[in-house]
Amino acid sequence: MTDRRTKADWARVVRKLVDEDYPDKDRIVLVMDNLNTRHPASLYEAFEPAGARRIAGKLEFHHTPKHGSWLNMAEIEFSVISRRCLGQRHPEEDSLCREVHALELELNEAQAIINWRFTTQDARIKLKSLYPSIQC
Repeated sequence: MTDRRTKADWARVVRKLVDEDYPDKDRIVLVMDNLNTRHPASLYEAFEPAGARRIAGKLEFHHTPKHGSWLNMAEIEFSVISRRCLGQRHPEEDSLCREVHALELELNEAQAIINWRFTTQDARIKLKSLYPSIQC
């Protein structure tokens, strides 16, 4: 968690991933949404070219579809967290983390699920360019 969502913040998190979390890996696959900060160019804005190139060389980027159902489900989860935990001020980051963790435990205990209603037929209409038509 960072205070903001800047390109430099993202670059520092990715550098930590490469240098500290998985330093022995040749390739790290990142599956990310399409936020404009999550791009290899952000590494070059944050670090010297040689360092940025070294980090980028270990990464394989995969961006999710803008309307992918699993991404929408993740956004629903974040919406629940936002409504339940961010409605009031927290004196420090630790209290927010404790509240989010308590909500996570509550939802897991209740076995809360998302009732996804977006059908294949809906997808074929809304995402027509991504779903080929099958002609019999």
